[in-house]
Amino acid sequence: MYIPYNSRYEYHKSIFGAVEEGQSLVFRIILPRDFCCTAARLVIKEESWEEPWQIDMLWDCMQGDGEEWWRIDFLPKFSGLYEYHFEYDTPWGTSRIFHAGDGAGAISDSGDEWQMTVYDEAFETPQWLKGGIIYQIFPDRFNSSGEEKQNVPADRVMRTDRDGDPYWKPDKNGRVWNNDYFGGDLKGIEQKLPYLKSLGVTCIYLNPIFEAQSNHRYDTADYTKIDSLLGTEEDFRRLCAEAGKQGIKIILDGVFSHTGNDSKYFNQYGRYDTVGAYQSKNSKYFNWYKFNEWPDDYTSWWGIKILPEVIEENPDFVEYITGKNGVARKWLRAGASGWRLDVADELPDEFLDAFRCAVKAEKKDSVVLGEVWEDASNKASYGSRRRYLQGRQLDSVMNYPFADAIIDFVRSSGAELFSSRIMTIVENYPKKVLDVLMNHIATHDTMRAITALAGESCAYRDRYWQSEHSLSDEEYQNGIRLLKMASAIQFTLPGVPSIYYGDEAGMQGYKDPFNRRCFPWGNENKELTEWYRKLGKVRTQNNVFVDGKIDILSAAAGCVAYSRKTEQNAILIIANSNAHPITYYVSDEWNNAEDLLGNSFVRGTLVDVGAKSTVILKRM
Repeated sequence: MYIPYNSRYEYHKSIFGAVEEGQSLVFRIILPRDFCCTAARLVIKEESWEEPWQIDMLWDCMQGDGEEWWRIDFLPKFSGLYEYHFEYDTPWGTSRIFHAGDGAGAISDSGDEWQMTVYDEAFETPQWLKGGIIYQIFPDRFNSSGEEKQNVPADRVMRTDRDGDPYWKPDKNGRVWNNDYFGGDLKGIEQKLPYLKSLGVTCIYLNPIFEAQSNHRYDTADYTKIDSLLGTEEDFRRLCAEAGKQGIKIILDGVFSHTGNDSKYFNQYGRYDTVGAYQSKNSKYFNWYKFNEWPDDYTSWWGIKILPEVIEENPDFVEYITGKNGVARKWLRAGASGWRLDVADELPDEFLDAFRCAVKAEKKDSVVLGEVWEDASNKASYGSRRRYLQGRQLDSVMNYPFADAIIDFVRSSGAELFSSRIMTIVENYPKKVLDVLMNHIATHDTMRAITALAGESCAYRDRYWQSEHSLSDEEYQNGIRLLKMASAIQFTLPGVPSIYYGDEAGMQGYKDPFNRRCFPWGNENKELTEWYRKLGKVRTQNNVFVDGKIDILSAAAGCVAYSRKTEQNAILIIANSNAHPITYYVSDEWNNAEDLLGNSFVRGTLVDVGAKSTVILKRM
């Protein structure tokens, strides 16, 4: 098939993927000699420009008797999201080259543009996160220190049945209170640091730990206080210090698009001795909120009345969160190494700009990670394209595109689709972002990994159905095999794998709250736990996973093979999603390579790969 341009080939585009502002690159198209091309142009437009530029290309050279090469040197002076295509003139008129998918171009009257992300020349992401492993903890459900809780509010229900389901049934008014607690605390996390170290964990991401009235704590009541059931500020400082001794850093969950209605800021029920926005228009917090008709008609997050939205551009709110003595900097001083921003795509640019400045001013190597479910390089919200990854806002995002690609591929989707989804993100994101992506396959907002891989779909099923369904013994055993395959892919793609607490122990469950059960200490699936330890060692002992380049070598017939390489080292990953074993033929470069997982048979250039499994080979 004739391809005049492919953005993923360096002789067509001299710099693969995103480009740093002020960095010159070459675009080159290849046309058949018998087209009799007389002129060619690059047609390129940055998001903020009113009209695209049409830049003449130069005749470059002949290649053999059949091809002509046309080129242009282009220097993007400013960061932004660029889109482009090509035009060329012949004696028969003007034709165009548009993006036909997977980087390849096709001659057509109309079509899609190519995307080129251009990022700030000063953009840096934290080196300490690269090559590591994140472990996500839902604090109430991970581990309890066993210490008796003091000053427990009367409206909280303390439970001791750690193997029980979280309360989820609505009351007679249709409300789910989320007020049952299992006693997980910061000291309990500290007790398990040696366990996390054994998994190779280098970063703990904590779901919200600040005072709130719900067990999930996304209804913040006081950003300046640790929730009393979790411990004290001193407990947090000690956790960060002890984790640091194990080479583990802590990042916090920042929920800044809304607060709780039962908070010191809104204070709908008068729990606090402050004057809240609900109580008086003279409250210093009144202008934080969006009242349609005070006090009961106010804008809330997705219509959930316990979560009144804040006006994130409000100067007082921005100062409270990002000022020199604000929330963001306070907890970095206490020992945190960064923030994950809840619903980052619902935070305006003004807030994100200020937040990054505050965090980097306080601790230069701290991380700012955002919750964005789509391709964050071209996400649109607030009526415009967002600039999360262009160097002045986020360092990284939760990588849902990778998660979806992995789970779909392991379950049933084709290798070609998997390759396309992975390489689209690799091409669109700056390399500095790729190296610190939060690569999860399950979180507190999704099904447990083993359930997503081996269970029935819960689409359009309510909580009653979800509460009654779990994996059969046969499905569970199949789930173990599928999770091994999926996690091996997760641990070897660009970015940082993130383990949702208990996935490595074989926990199952559908969506919230069934994905938030207590960690089964003493009843872990030892096979899976040891598998995750093995994967942790593979990452720790091979520096290609720090910032090594990815190349997909093949993607067909249910099998994907890709390499991760630096100048000195190379790893080959072969993932077989078929329900039968295969023999994969590798090039001489991988002759008699070492099998790092010990689950395949390598015979020279032949590799036996089991059904629904992944092989990781190291070049000798």
